[in-house]
Amino acid sequence: MPANLPPQYFEVERRYREAKSPQEKLRLLEELLAIIPKHKGTEHLQGDLRRRISKLKAESQRKKGATTVGYGFHVEREGAGQGMLVGPPNTGKSLLLASLTNATPEVADYPFTTRRPLPGMMPFENVQIQLVDLPPLSPDFTEPWLSSALRGADLLLLVIDLGQEDVLEQVEQVKEGLARWKIVLGRADEDRAEGVVARKALLVGNKLDAPGAGERYELLREIYGEELPMVAVSALQGRELEELKRAIYKALEVIRIYTKPPGKEPDLSNPTVLKQGSTIEDVAASVHQEFVHRLKYARVWGKGSFEGQRVHRNSVVQEGDIVELHV
Repeated sequence: MPANLPPQYFEVERRYREAKSPQEKLRLLEELLAIIPKHKGTEHLQGDLRRRISKLKAESQRKKGATTVGYGFHVEREGAGQGMLVGPPNTGKSLLLASLTNATPEVADYPFTTRRPLPGMMPFENVQIQLVDLPPLSPDFTEPWLSSALRGADLLLLVIDLGQEDVLEQVEQVKEGLARWKIVLGRADEDRAEGVVARKALLVGNKLDAPGAGERYELLREIYGEELPMVAVSALQGRELEELKRAIYKALEVIRIYTKPPGKEPDLSNPTVLKQGSTIEDVAASVHQEFVHRLKYARVWGKGSFEGQRVHRNSVVQEGDIVELHV
């Protein structure tokens, strides 16, 4: 059976031959193994790549002894929350980021185009939400610094390719990759084993424009609908992107409130973003820490209270509340 290697394989192979350092050679070999089609015609080549990877790793360990050097990227959190786009190779994460934000990632129809985190700001009504495109999760090769990035995110967006038949396998591949780093999907306040962190998640079925995508999305809803919030979009055609924005905001579990001085009107274009369940005291702290100590009471206008209701510092605020602090 012929190998039928894709064009990007030969491009990475060229870079491998030109690489000088063992670290760069190792990274490119692992990328080759991730790109290569997995079938009988490539079994010998896969075995050769794995042997070369093992040899380089062994040589690296001998030189380092017991010492390992870590490296990574840190993306400073901005806006109402930080969502990380995570998924298998070639699911359209970069195009999705470009469609939702001001970012300009490299977009290509072959895997591993994204090599480092790329942030962009997504406007949603009167707030901005940070989205970060990440390199793909792959059983053969995954960037080692991804663990810390994902553990620190407010929300994980699991981007799945609805144009492929293996949508269930894609989801399980991501979940297994996260589990290796002791990351599970769910509420952070649930009991977890030691060292395990839970992250809120939203499953995004991309490429809704592909033939059969609707049926595959319904299959995902049937299997994962009770476990994860979900939305189907087409980044290519711009379909359902507004619905995705609303779903991201909802999944972050934050609220917008508006503060105002006594006798003045609130600025409804500039909300304060807080976690759901926040109190009047949290509102005061968001204005100035000194207000927490000096706070006497507050008045609230909103759906959960009558106009200008006087409340105490432990009262919980709701989405859209207007808060007047009295110190």
